[in-house]
Amino acid sequence: RVVYGGRVSLTVGVASIAIGMAIGGTLGLIAGYFRSGVDSVITAVANIMLAFPPLILALALVSFMGQNLRNVIIALAILSIPSLTRITRAATLTFSQREFVMASRTLGASHWRVITREILPNVVPPMLSFSLLAIAIVIVAEGALSFLGLSVEAPTASWGGIINEGRDILDEAPHVSLIPCGVMFLTLLALNYVGDRLRQIWDVREVRL
Repeated sequence: RVVYGGRVSLTVGVASIAIGMAIGGTLGLIAGYFRSGVDSVITAVANIMLAFPPLILALALVSFMGQNLRNVIIALAILSIPSLTRITRAATLTFSQREFVMASRTLGASHWRVITREILPNVVPPMLSFSLLAIAIVIVAEGALSFLGLSVEAPTASWGGIINEGRDILDEAPHVSLIPCGVMFLTLLALNYVGDRLRQIWDVREVRL
């Protein structure tokens, strides 16, 4: 049952971050490349969204939209958009002033070509390493929603739901809650470790002249 429940937790984590990367990554690229007023508006909206307590906002969204897998994914994707927007914007600001981008602009390349051919390939690697860390955070958030009874409804199993079911029988059968806790811990540890390793591999270091 723990293995079966892992499908829900992993599906929510991967799907939410994929949607968040598509939307937040696009907004971050636009903000970091064009700057000026566009950057100010997108950054302000992201900061406003980050000001809301994430768990409370997730509870409100799921309560409003209804308890099912699709709505949980949408709610957690909305929460991930501002963070992914800021990370992508920071990476875009770094690469938008590099020599190869300036050379492409000088040769008359359009904004679309510069973004898709020059900046995006360099922004994707750090975004992928960060996305693994974000997936771990989203899995914890889904587990919190399940523990509070606001994720997928029974009889569909998820790690948070199984932990919640074993809460009342901890004295008699602690393994009901401890086993999914252990599996979740190992999953999050693995995702964080892989994300850190990818970040180290893709970290760009300037050569000293």
